Amino acid sequence: MYTHPSDDPDHPDYRGTGSWARLPGITTDIDRWCRTLRDLEPADHAWEAQTRIRALEELTSAAAAAQAREAVAFHRHRQREDAANDVPKREQGKYAGNEIALAKRVSPSTGRKFLSTSKAVVNDLPHTYEALAEGSISEAKARIIADETAWLTSDERLFVDEALKDRAAVAGSRRLRTEARSLAANVSSDNAHERAEAAGAHRHVSVSALTNGMAMVSATLPLQQAVAAYESLEAAATERKIEGQDFDRSRNQLMADIFVERLTGQDSATDVPTEVHIVMEAESLFSDGQVPAWIPSYGPLPAKTARNFLAASRARSFIRRMFTSPETGQMVGMDSRRRTFGGLLRRMVVFRDDVCRTPWCDAPIRHADHANPVAEGGKTQWSNASGLCAACNYAKEHPGWKHEATVEDLTVSTPTGEEYQTATAPFVTKFSHPPPRKNTTPGEPTPETKEDVVDFPRLSPAEALFEELILRDTG
Repeated sequence: MYTHPSDDPDHPDYRGTGSWARLPGITTDIDRWCRTLRDLEPADHAWEAQTRIRALEELTSAAAAAQAREAVAFHRHRQREDAANDVPKREQGKYAGNEIALAKRVSPSTGRKFLSTSKAVVNDLPHTYEALAEGSISEAKARIIADETAWLTSDERLFVDEALKDRAAVAGSRRLRTEARSLAANVSSDNAHERAEAAGAHRHVSVSALTNGMAMVSATLPLQQAVAAYESLEAAATERKIEGQDFDRSRNQLMADIFVERLTGQDSATDVPTEVHIVMEAESLFSDGQVPAWIPSYGPLPAKTARNFLAASRARSFIRRMFTSPETGQMVGMDSRRRTFGGLLRRMVVFRDDVCRTPWCDAPIRHADHANPVAEGGKTQWSNASGLCAACNYAKEHPGWKHEATVEDLTVSTPTGEEYQTATAPFVTKFSHPPPRKNTTPGEPTPETKEDVVDFPRLSPAEALFEELILRDTG
């Protein structure tokens, strides 16, 4: 949800209740085209459908070119306005990508990347821009050329752009990427070593959640270091196989387990000694509830998988009770007299927001900060807390930006006066009405026909472990 200044009765462009499309000019035409496409009936035969698909693809490319041109223009406008507001030169236009991200309804990092690519295509790659505007290449292909020439000078980019002008439309995406990379290396071969040395400064490690309770840890390293690390894992796994230490695991499984053991210093990959927060409903933790557990910042973990992990791991475990609203599922509030969000309060903010609270931003939380700054009377309390990534928190402090928070939602106002609102997500994601469980055994009665009370003769391993933990923690 966002509100354009033209919807504000006090704004000079106000023309009554409605969307931005009420403004005269091209936006009205765009809105009319959007309505036409939304109401368009499917084609009557295959030839017409295929023709429409091709025409719509050309329209998509032309729209991408126009959007790129407008992004560059917006950046120039923001630089001029920041300069007029006496913003330091190095800060002028710095957060234009964040505003573009909100307009595109994507994350801030995606918005900044889009602005960077747009400037390259519009300013330094004229043939690529022309092909995109004509609809002969897709936005993805234009992005490939921009990415593979990002480290070149403007003149060098022009050489590559000229060389690819007849290839971009006919080459596949993979082939186009290799050709662009080869031409870029050819046109600027003298400083290849310097580029490789500079690239080493960008080495990093990242983690991303996958499906089925899995995740991927990846490291971007200098090539020789990456090869050495991989071959070391491969040699260790092969040695265990030769010595007959493990026949139950494949070589790839062994390499993955050795990777975890070496990084954490533990004897077994399954015993996780580091602090891993797992949020679970009581029924899912102590019984056979189906609501998935949740690892803050990373996402869901199947309930049974979480129970088995917690019961089987020999690492020390702790239980902390948290309370949520029965109506919204949001975590209840808490206050503090401190000026900074630290300790348990900060941890609870991270648990509640999960990822950066800015609309459409999925970056990990780096700062727990005041939505309304302390300097303006904001208090260090639950209702004024926001978990944000570093970029969004710094953007919030830029002139013209404003965050207004409650326990239920956050409203972000940009320098152009637009407002974007996002609701606080439920603490645990689940169905409001749980779906019925499927029978796994033919002839087994449905849950509705079973006895209301079932007597389990003994505790499950998970129940036994957590009964012990509760007794230990509560006395």
